[in-house]
Amino acid sequence: MPAAKIYYDSDADLSLLKDKQIVFLGYGNQGAAQAQNLRDSGIPNEKILIANREDSYVEDAKAKGFIVEHDFVKAANVADVLFLLIPDQVQPRIFNEQFAPHLKPTATIVIASGYNVFFKLLNFSPQQDVVMVAPRMIGSSVRSLYQKGKGYPCFVSVEQDGTGLGLSIALALSKAIGATKAGAIASSAREETAMDLFAEQGLWPNIIMLFREAFSVLKEAGCSDEALCYEMWMSKEPAEIFERAAEDGFIHQLKHHSTVSQYGQLSGALALDGAGARAHFKDILYNQVLNGNFCKEFSKLEADLEQDGPTNPINELYRRAEEMELAQAEKRVRHRLADLL
Repeated sequence: MPAAKIYYDSDADLSLLKDKQIVFLGYGNQGAAQAQNLRDSGIPNEKILIANREDSYVEDAKAKGFIVEHDFVKAANVADVLFLLIPDQVQPRIFNEQFAPHLKPTATIVIASGYNVFFKLLNFSPQQDVVMVAPRMIGSSVRSLYQKGKGYPCFVSVEQDGTGLGLSIALALSKAIGATKAGAIASSAREETAMDLFAEQGLWPNIIMLFREAFSVLKEAGCSDEALCYEMWMSKEPAEIFERAAEDGFIHQLKHHSTVSQYGQLSGALALDGAGARAHFKDILYNQVLNGNFCKEFSKLEADLEQDGPTNPINELYRRAEEMELAQAEKRVRHRLADLL
């Protein structure tokens, strides 16, 4: 497979955004960061509109000098560019009912997650551009790195090129939010969705499981709660390892470890077969993620996810997870620490 194209500042033309009314549907972590970066890149304040319900995010938007519109139909009517930055599970209902019927035929819709586009849950006009500009950073880092004059990783794609200018607009927006300074990587809604959902449903569940089972085995061997919690995660050593991996390389970060550690990790990893894990991962990717089974299941939960209390399925999952021996031990350790302070 050929290497992905990477776009830089020199590939983008900010003049394409001149006189365009840019609307942010949602002013959460990403919305706040990207709106401020746009303004600092020269987009006039009056050309940035925040469409958001009345909540604490609105107060923050107003405090930072942005114009806020609570009427989504009015916001849709004026949008030349619409950043779609509300949670995935509510996007189809809000976008399809309150925005899609009122958007300009040639509006550009900007997604930061491929989920709803890949699974075809959003209704677009054929003349509209649908582009992905997806920072691979939390919002606070998107903002702080921009302020420092640094870039950050970002995926960019054109999912529907209604006007023929989709890529040019996507790159201009990427530059305006600071994403082309370090290089925006050509991707797709399919690729972003596959990697994102796979990590959430394949990779990280297995990491949680490995920590859970390792904790139990070591506890049975006589290790204390305090020693285990600090050795395994509370010391922040895993975070430091991943930081080194990002800076020095996934394998070469091992050179910062002791010789005993290097030998143990490398010899152990190379001795593991991995066939069972690979089969498990392929099953998740093809029979759960890409075929839409997870999407169908998750879509049924939208109303429940808006509820508080035990009827919210996420709250029930947290309740069950907190019953793990690992979680109970951590609770005891943190309680003891609080008593010492």
